[in-house]
Amino acid sequence: MANELDFTGKQVLVVGGSSGIGNGIAQAFRAKGAQVAVCGTRGSAADYSREEGSQLGGLAYSRLDVSNGEAIEQFKPSFDRLDVLVLAQGAVIYRRGEFEMPGFRKVIEVNLISLMACATRFHSMLRESNGSLIIISSTAAYHSTMGNPAYNASKTGAVGLTRTLAEAWAEDGIRVNGIAPGLVDTKMTKVTTANPQRLEGALERIPLRRLGTPADMAGAALFLASPLSSYIIGQTLVVDGGLIL
Repeated sequence: MANELDFTGKQVLVVGGSSGIGNGIAQAFRAKGAQVAVCGTRGSAADYSREEGSQLGGLAYSRLDVSNGEAIEQFKPSFDRLDVLVLAQGAVIYRRGEFEMPGFRKVIEVNLISLMACATRFHSMLRESNGSLIIISSTAAYHSTMGNPAYNASKTGAVGLTRTLAEAWAEDGIRVNGIAPGLVDTKMTKVTTANPQRLEGALERIPLRRLGTPADMAGAALFLASPLSSYIIGQTLVVDGGLIL
């Protein structure tokens, strides 16, 4: 029996793949034989460090500011075929910055509007390959996050976008699904994970009693992009150790 998780010969693009969850997903696809390209906000791969959760060796890196719609439209990929597109970009503003309209708009632009912009930018390439689109949202889509209205609204919107694009693009041979991570130890969650008291409280709410890892999210991504999930569309897989049970 063929290895259903062998991506040899496949081309994968992870937007937001320079660090954190996106980088973990990119490395997992590379380990399974895929050619993997990632996009990040900095000028070059050398501008990232392992301390930030970045491992870019063996990945083709390009700068892309997803808050700029024109930059997405004009983006020139280094490949002429695309089998899997993972949209893992994300932004959050703490200290009630999302209650100010500039902050609210900035987070919505990155976390929601850029998803649609990137998806439509690569729609034709995914159609040609009968490819897979995976949208990374958050368990925040399923409960209130009192201090972050834009983050919450954008992640809730991402789940709805996943459903709708899945229905709209199924006839094009594109399978669209999503992943809703729980509390994953990345630079975006340091406000919790680096605070012992907050971390202890968070772990008490997770039945598995541990934080998620980028590798945990990568396992779900490999599944959703593989033939193992060939009859699944429009679903957002919650990967949270039981946090929102």
